Amino acid sequence: MIINRPGSRREFLKTLGLCTAAGAVLPVFAAERKWQMRLATSSIQFKQLTLEETCQQIAQLGFEAIDIWDKFDGCPHLEQAEQLGGAGLKELLTRHHLKLSAFTVYASSYERYAELLGNAGGGVAVRASEYGSFKPEELSSRMNQFHEKLKPLIELAEKHNGHLAIENHGDALLNSVDSFKAFVDLNKSPRVGIALAPYHLQAIKASVPEVIRLCGKQLFFFYAWQKADGFEQLPGEGPTDFKPWLEALADIRYERHVNPFMHGHPAEEPMVAALAKSRDYLRRLTL
Repeated sequence: MIINRPGSRREFLKTLGLCTAAGAVLPVFAAERKWQMRLATSSIQFKQLTLEETCQQIAQLGFEAIDIWDKFDGCPHLEQAEQLGGAGLKELLTRHHLKLSAFTVYASSYERYAELLGNAGGGVAVRASEYGSFKPEELSSRMNQFHEKLKPLIELAEKHNGHLAIENHGDALLNSVDSFKAFVDLNKSPRVGIALAPYHLQAIKASVPEVIRLCGKQLFFFYAWQKADGFEQLPGEGPTDFKPWLEALADIRYERHVNPFMHGHPAEEPMVAALAKSRDYLRRLTL
């Protein structure tokens, strides 16, 4: 056999040694290149609980981080965080082995919570754009005006190590695919980005993967949230295949959290079960 010739045997062993060495390196290299999904969820899913109880529940579910909501729909959690102060909030999160994904400030303001967010370590504040009807030919000028209005908030974010994530919504300035293009083109601040809600994109029959790729590095927050009723808003519950969405997030090397989300906020026990199912579904898609 050819392999028994001395020269060939030496070459074979040399090749085998190289392959063995490569085998030790390649998995590490592959692991470095593979996109790692990070999971968080929003405190409003447990608005009937205290912030402490909510942190405990989210941590027990295996989520890495929490998005803490203001008084929207009666959620008390940001006000409770405010009472704790920055140091107290950091201690609470550390005790439950949670990171801070975001503050959501739809019903209040970033100004109110900017210093608290900074004292807690800094991070993202999710807020709306502007509501109303906007003609396509007005998009660029209105988006430019919106970015101008954000300048005082950007200065506040720079002072307190914060970032602003603007969410898309129906009947809002940030809604259509063209509005995302205008936002990304006109945004010059690394402190400002997008909080992407696929629910509202599906409502206008827009492509979620297309918009994810449009956002690129300006994507600061991602709701794993589909247009459906009740628990079917969550990943793994409703009809949407989330794999193309996650593939798009991997393509842009999205570094922040994927946030399973729904409106409706049922009782604690069924909410826990539904989030556990969503968690497992998303993890299976990234294996």
